[in-house]
Amino acid sequence: MATEGFLQIAVTIALMVAIVPLFGTYMARVFQFERTWLDPLFDPIEGLVYRLGGVDSAADMDWWTYARAVLVSNLAMFVPVFTILLFQGSLPFNPNAIAGMSPDTALHTAISFLTNTDQQHYSGETGTSHFAQMAGLQFLMFTSAATGLAVGVAFIRGLLGRPMGNFYVDLTRSISRILMPISIVFAVVFLSQGVPQNLSALTEVKLTDPYQTTVDNKTGTVATQKLFTGPFASMESIKQLGENGGGSYGVNSAHPYENPNPFTNLVQILLMLSIPTAFIYTFGVMAGNKKQGWVIFWTIFVLFVALVGVAATSEFFGNPTLNAVLGSANPNFEGQEVRFGWAQTALFATSTTGTMTGAVNGMHDSLTPLALLATIFNMFMQVIWGGQGTGLAYILVFLIIAVFVTGLMVGRTPEVFGRKIEKREVALASVIFLIQPIITKVPTAIAVAIPGLISLGNPSYHGLMEPFYEYTSAAANNGSGLGGLTSAVPWWNLTCALVLLLGRYAPIIALLALAGGLQKKQPVPETPGTLRTDTPLFGAVTAGTILILGGLTLFPIAALGPIAEFFANLAGKTF
Repeated sequence: MATEGFLQIAVTIALMVAIVPLFGTYMARVFQFERTWLDPLFDPIEGLVYRLGGVDSAADMDWWTYARAVLVSNLAMFVPVFTILLFQGSLPFNPNAIAGMSPDTALHTAISFLTNTDQQHYSGETGTSHFAQMAGLQFLMFTSAATGLAVGVAFIRGLLGRPMGNFYVDLTRSISRILMPISIVFAVVFLSQGVPQNLSALTEVKLTDPYQTTVDNKTGTVATQKLFTGPFASMESIKQLGENGGGSYGVNSAHPYENPNPFTNLVQILLMLSIPTAFIYTFGVMAGNKKQGWVIFWTIFVLFVALVGVAATSEFFGNPTLNAVLGSANPNFEGQEVRFGWAQTALFATSTTGTMTGAVNGMHDSLTPLALLATIFNMFMQVIWGGQGTGLAYILVFLIIAVFVTGLMVGRTPEVFGRKIEKREVALASVIFLIQPIITKVPTAIAVAIPGLISLGNPSYHGLMEPFYEYTSAAANNGSGLGGLTSAVPWWNLTCALVLLLGRYAPIIALLALAGGLQKKQPVPETPGTLRTDTPLFGAVTAGTILILGGLTLFPIAALGPIAEFFANLAGKTF
């Protein structure tokens, strides 16, 4: 069983690596405005879009103009979707008569999908109409993912000393050349595997089995069940490709209509990993230094594999307290979909939190303590592999911090990609890094300090992780959650909405400001004393920087949560 499970993980990761240079090269061609096979189709359409929107596609933006375009466009996207969610009960394509959301739930949902988080404080079966899903949520799934890609590529250009580009052009090309065509292809793939795609109302079906236990003996009637279907194949593809994660069903990709079989499970994992992993290679191509891209890729790859190994091993050995009762070692199957088992659940959980996707094929609330710690570390650091486009930017921020630290150690002014790292750059990099611990730990402390403010599903160590995981997921634009938490209340809707906004837009503004400052610096010539960042040694230094900074900021609360729970389980204690 162990060999088969780890082999499945190894094959999936090998396929991921094989996709990287192909997809990474293609995205570089898109963002460097080189010719692609989609140009004849989309060039005329894009030209019309720019003319109708009054966009000068040839005009470059400085960092503040780019940031302002991000904020203004996102606000313009938020308003209609928020309105749709409020009044969906009166809008068309609502055959199940689903009522409009409460104002606080609509606010949280609209902001959540706007920020590429898709944190859901409602159940998909009863929370949204078909129209709201198509015209509201799926629309934001494309635009939020494209916003992340646009910011990521603008950061790359600024870091390399090039014009930062035009946000509206980058947004449009991200949708037309990357997200839309791939989503259409895989929507058809999911449809072929049994994922629904329709506008139907609840479908009533008769339940049958060989023992006829579904027949009422008194009345002789056959039991029935109502099945919820809708436009889900199209949602499933952009959900994973765009690192959105919001599902049509409450149990997300653990539901057989969202994730019917092992093949679709494999496709979903590869989709969620494809853009953030390949985007690192895109950076190498755009920088004219593929070796640099590979060094960064393998640095993050080693950390990713280590975390997958921790999660998978922990899930394989299961709960020692339960194993002691059973008298033998058994993998952890609590909260897991039996079609996928411990290995695919561990890989999916690590991938979805590493890429900020947030989809789940098992309940994270049931993960063993060390597997849960791996998912929290992923979201807290946001670099393994990180969010859509912005994940690479976070990685490069850690690279800048590593350059600064090593430069100080040798008494030399640090520089990266031919530009000096000075006070302003270090200050902005520090802001980007410190936002996450502030907006996750402070609200968690408030939530647990005030009696009766929140309702937890678990006591003790695991209970502490429920609010911390919720806020960390919101701040990291991930969206997954621990199922024991009662989150569909105004407290969680409003506080998480604030964390969602801060976790998305504060780093974006700081990233663009950092790139804009580096873009204006005069390049310095390379000398024998220049620290090269495209060597395995520097990759190890960057990995060490990530682990040390992550350990210093995450360890205190992790020690009170999954680490303490792990040792309590070893001691045979339950809570």
